[in-house]
Amino acid sequence: MPIYQMLCIAAHFPDYKHIQGLVRQSALHIMDAGGVVRNIQSRGTRNLPQRMRRHGNYHEMGDYWTMNFDTAPRTLLSLNSIMRRDPRVVRWTILKLGSRPEDMAREGRRTIMGDTIPALDL
Repeated sequence: MPIYQMLCIAAHFPDYKHIQGLVRQSALHIMDAGGVVRNIQSRGTRNLPQRMRRHGNYHEMGDYWTMNFDTAPRTLLSLNSIMRRDPRVVRWTILKLGSRPEDMAREGRRTIMGDTIPALDL
């Protein structure tokens, strides 16, 4: 399964139950389709670089979050459909990080392969 990263900007609400529901819905969709959610990170609430319009509303602030996951490419179509229809989502993008976990290890990630430990460039 390919490895992806999704960056999402959610509409800002005073309480975090809305963003929590959006993150939960996205992660459960991936896992129900047989994928693996590796990491979810909140990037915080920020002012948007410009006023954005989505679902008839204008947004000036957004909650940024990322999710790293492995899933089949077919699942991305349904995930994009969910994100497109959800009124809590302002913008999102999905990046393909690699086709296999071995691709990620070759790029110098902190991974032990075999009996040797690769040198870390710190």
